[in-house]
Amino acid sequence: MFPPFFERAAADRTVQVHFGRDPTRLYPAGEAPAGVTAPYAVWRVISGSPGNTLGHTPDLDAWTLQAEVFAATASAARAAARALRDAVEPVAHIVAWRGESRDVDTRLYRYSFDVDWLVNRNKE
Repeated sequence: MFPPFFERAAADRTVQVHFGRDPTRLYPAGEAPAGVTAPYAVWRVISGSPGNTLGHTPDLDAWTLQAEVFAATASAARAAARALRDAVEPVAHIVAWRGESRDVDTRLYRYSFDVDWLVNRNKE
C-alpha cells in the first residue's frame, strides 16, 4: 500500500555515501527537520492507484513519486540525485526530470525527478 522508496534507497551504499546512514537523510515531504545537513532528499506521492481487475482483488499498486534533492552545490545535488536514480531505477521507472533550481530562502541547489513504481502487494 506504500511505495518502498525509502527502504530501497536507504539500503544502497552509494545513497548512504551522499545521504548518510543512521539516520539516512531521506524524508517524506514536509518531514525534513529544520537545519538538516545537506545533501538531503524529500519525496512525496503524487498519485497512486490499485491495479483493479474483475476477477480478484488487486495484486499490485501503481505509484508516481517525486524526489527532490537539496545540496550546497549544483554538482553535489547532481551526484546525490544520480545515486538515488541508480538505487531505484532497477525496480522502478524514472519518468520525468523536473530540472534544477536554487531555493530562494536556503540557497541550496535542488534537483528533482519523478518515479513510476509498481508495487506487488504479495511482496509487501
